[in-house]
Amino acid sequence: MSVDWSWLLVFAGAVLVLVEVLLGGFAGFDLVLIGSAFILGGVVGLVTHKPGLAYTTAAVLGVAYMAVGRRMVRERLAVSRGHATNIDAVLGKQGVVQKRVGAHEPGMVKVGDEVWRALPVSGAGPFEAGALITVAGVDGVTLQVR
Repeated sequence: MSVDWSWLLVFAGAVLVLVEVLLGGFAGFDLVLIGSAFILGGVVGLVTHKPGLAYTTAAVLGVAYMAVGRRMVRERLAVSRGHATNIDAVLGKQGVVQKRVGAHEPGMVKVGDEVWRALPVSGAGPFEAGALITVAGVDGVTLQVR
């Protein structure tokens, strides 16, 4: 009984994909795509019963991804530097208190179209409903207001 070495590619590819998924995309999904190239190469070898073709296919797909596909994937995954996220976009903005905001009692403020949980920054507040506030910072999902 001979061993089909194409299974080695399938196994190695599956391990690469699993590592990337378990570690939350730490490598920018490179391991998923290279692992996929290994798996596809292994499948080609298993279907054709030619391990040499399997390794050649995996190598060609891996090199093609590194040479061409990697740049395209990185551009798609990149966060635009000119566009503020929802948290960055509220810093410095003014809002209106919806529910009283005190030092030890979080309240609610409306900034733009969103309602946020809020606490006053040290030395500020309390703020009663209807008062104008300015967002000084963000701590998790809570705005720090003054």
